[in-house]
Amino acid sequence: MSTVNVQPQAHEPITARTDDLVEGQDGAAHLPSVKDVVRKLTTKEGWLGSYDFSFLCMPQMPCSFGRKNKIPRATPFYGVEEEMPISLALICGFQHALAMIAGLITPPIIFASSLSLDAAMQNQMVAVSLISSGILSCVQMTRYPIPFTKRKYWMGTGLITVVGTSFSTLSTASAIFNTLYSNGTCPSTTVNGVTTRGACPEAYGYLIGTSTLVSILEMGLAFVSPKLLKKIFPPIVTGCVILLIGADLVGSSGFKNWGGGSGSCYGHPTSGIFELCPTIYAPKPLAWGDARFIGLGFLSYVTIILLEFFGSPAMKSASIIIGLIVGCIVAGPTGYIDGSSIKSAPAITFLWVKTFPLKVYAPAILPMMAVYIALAMEATGDITASSEASRQPVVGQLYDSRVQGGILADGVNGMLSGLFMNPPLSIFAQNNGVISITRCANRFAGYCCAGFLILFGVLAKISGVFLAIPNPVLGGVTTFLFTTVAVSGLKVISMCKFTRRDRIILASGLSLGIGNLLVPDWSSYIFTYSGDNHALLGFLDSIIIILETPFLIAGIICSLLNAILPHDEAETVVVDENDDESVTPPAGKQSSDAEDLKQA
Repeated sequence: MSTVNVQPQAHEPITARTDDLVEGQDGAAHLPSVKDVVRKLTTKEGWLGSYDFSFLCMPQMPCSFGRKNKIPRATPFYGVEEEMPISLALICGFQHALAMIAGLITPPIIFASSLSLDAAMQNQMVAVSLISSGILSCVQMTRYPIPFTKRKYWMGTGLITVVGTSFSTLSTASAIFNTLYSNGTCPSTTVNGVTTRGACPEAYGYLIGTSTLVSILEMGLAFVSPKLLKKIFPPIVTGCVILLIGADLVGSSGFKNWGGGSGSCYGHPTSGIFELCPTIYAPKPLAWGDARFIGLGFLSYVTIILLEFFGSPAMKSASIIIGLIVGCIVAGPTGYIDGSSIKSAPAITFLWVKTFPLKVYAPAILPMMAVYIALAMEATGDITASSEASRQPVVGQLYDSRVQGGILADGVNGMLSGLFMNPPLSIFAQNNGVISITRCANRFAGYCCAGFLILFGVLAKISGVFLAIPNPVLGGVTTFLFTTVAVSGLKVISMCKFTRRDRIILASGLSLGIGNLLVPDWSSYIFTYSGDNHALLGFLDSIIIILETPFLIAGIICSLLNAILPHDEAETVVVDENDDESVTPPAGKQSSDAEDLKQA
């Protein structure tokens, strides 16, 4: 019988240094023995254990009436390496999968809508997103040393760091697609001032082909010291980038879909198939912004909020998918759901059933490099949060090697994802909340989650169900989801001390970033060159892509100013014997913050 640590109180992350990676205590994944597998499959303890399943399933009231005399039951915490019952692993893995689904299906739906791809291609893109996430999550979770490096470099984190299609790619992809349509690479027609985009699978091939090549950059960043990366990209830079990623997605996708659709119907054309949303051929088309669309999206939106009041821990961790379900329950009988995507979907599918022509689009290389740098910084923060939630060290060699292995696996996954016909992947931060709620950090649950995702992708009818979700329902949920990304950026920014230097850096980056959000076409008329110099045209397209992507231009400005702007005179840097550097006040002035920093 395994021993399970019972720690019902709020826990603190391990802050003791781990400077030696001892074999057996280095977080590496190990296969169970045949004896352990047989015992687990043939005993009640192996299947059920002693976990209090009612803790996950019982709803709660938003007030504390009658709780004063009740002693909370101690719910066991299952660590990364601890043995856990099979049933609990399946339940927790299913919870992780539910927490990810909305984030996994949203990017391919947005990509397909932007490129006017047909239903069969959309279905395949959603299925590939799910399958890729499941397979490559196993790569990220299975931590092992790289051969011939004497255990200095690792692959993977060894934690439940599941991955999915990155939201960071959406804004950049939108700018790339706009450029390809404007320069004639992709077909489009303009009638009565309304531009209708034709199907352009080549643009998607350009995106994933370029991202596959540029993934080498993130692999290289994995071998840079995490401390050096934090100096180059401090919270003032990464927080600004994450904030603008979320804000841009709310405006460009979430809110538009909430009103009826983010395609051509958004402009209220007076004729053509997009006169109503999503098209005039939909089961129940309406004008963009119709009150019925807004109400349908609001129902999904408010469901997520209500679950925070009344939902059980299991329901809270699956609030996004429950919001989609509630919206669809109302949308179905009222005639808003088009079931053609379900009928046309095959029973099963897999990778490479439909492919795209993989090509490198030179003007997109520089913007995609910025995306991968952002992914590396995002991975560092997510791995730290996963370590805290899993009660693992957040300082020392073990932690640093987890960060290095996680960034390397992120880069490798970016390359493999492209070969799978899927855009770059990144670690999903929302699953750290599932770890905290279920009190389960065991990798076994993570592998079960990956299995569920692969199953959902292979069963192509499930992808058809996701594509049948009405735009307003999807918009109400994704608006909330994208806003949580922006809030994560605010949380990262809050780690700064907000000195005058920090405020100048942040204001400089947000000036261009927020301005770009509010006036998206401000950079469309900067360059007027239309000659035959294709190299120059490609370079100018690359600059336009960066300028049209809020988080890219803001991140570049913040990074440059962070590198060259002098520190405030009141700040001096001293070297600590156990760390690279710490900030202390001027000599002769005592500071409690400095004392806390030295103790840390």
